Amino acid sequence: MIADILVTGAHGQLGWEVARRGAGLSLHALGHGDLDITDRLAVMQTIARLKPKIVINAAAYTAVDRAENDADAAYAVNRDGPAHLAAACAEVGIPLIHISTDYVFDGSKSGAYKEDDPVAPLGIYGKSKLAGEEAVREHLAHHVILRTAWVYGIHGHNFVKTMLRVGAERDTLRVVDDQRGCPTFAGDLADATLAIARQMINGTMRDECFGTFHCTGSGATSWYGFARKIFELAKPSLQKVPTIEAITTAEYPTPAKRPANSVLDCHRLEQAYGIRLRSWEAALAEMLNTVLVDMGETARP
Repeated sequence: MIADILVTGAHGQLGWEVARRGAGLSLHALGHGDLDITDRLAVMQTIARLKPKIVINAAAYTAVDRAENDADAAYAVNRDGPAHLAAACAEVGIPLIHISTDYVFDGSKSGAYKEDDPVAPLGIYGKSKLAGEEAVREHLAHHVILRTAWVYGIHGHNFVKTMLRVGAERDTLRVVDDQRGCPTFAGDLADATLAIARQMINGTMRDECFGTFHCTGSGATSWYGFARKIFELAKPSLQKVPTIEAITTAEYPTPAKRPANSVLDCHRLEQAYGIRLRSWEAALAEMLNTVLVDMGETARP
């Protein structure tokens, strides 16, 4: 089957939304069972067979804590996979959209991170994602790397669903308040990715439209602020709402260190493409409507 767009990682939060929202396009979405991007030959053969005009790589190893003891797997998916895809795209002369992360930064900057700020990942996940970025740049000139953060969506596991599930079981939730970032709805990120893909297919890409861009929901908050907003919006639909208690990172140790500041400056994306994601609060309200209805409830955010 020949398709204009080949999407990898189709069963993840973003890949699922790209496949769903790109239904009207000539799009072929593949999950891990369909294509293992760590298999160089399989990648080459798949791209040769499907003959896409562009590739969107939404496949990733995202288990941040598990990666600390599973580095080989993290690097295989997050570094080697993008390298194989970029090399295959270069072979046939097509561009690649690759999804990266805020975790390439160490979080020590006081303001929002820009694309050309120094990178210094804290853990294996961030290091493997940075290595994937470098591999894409090395193998393929015509690429778009989208760094995003704090992704949540209707499909898959994420912070919002975890809060709703745990909040139904406990009276009090202790949530970190000294890590800040930009919650990003997978549906909005998918729309932005597809808007870029359409420009690639139409051949309207200017040189400044290639390279690395930041793409997150507008506005910033802490995990504690995120949790409070989740329950504020969902409260009319829930049987019980837990008390949310703010704690420090030190009070919630994890195997992998998280950047204290994950806020990304997305102005470059807006200047190049005219794309600006809506506020994270507005997107969260939409997501909760769908998720709470799926849970058999009705939301009124």
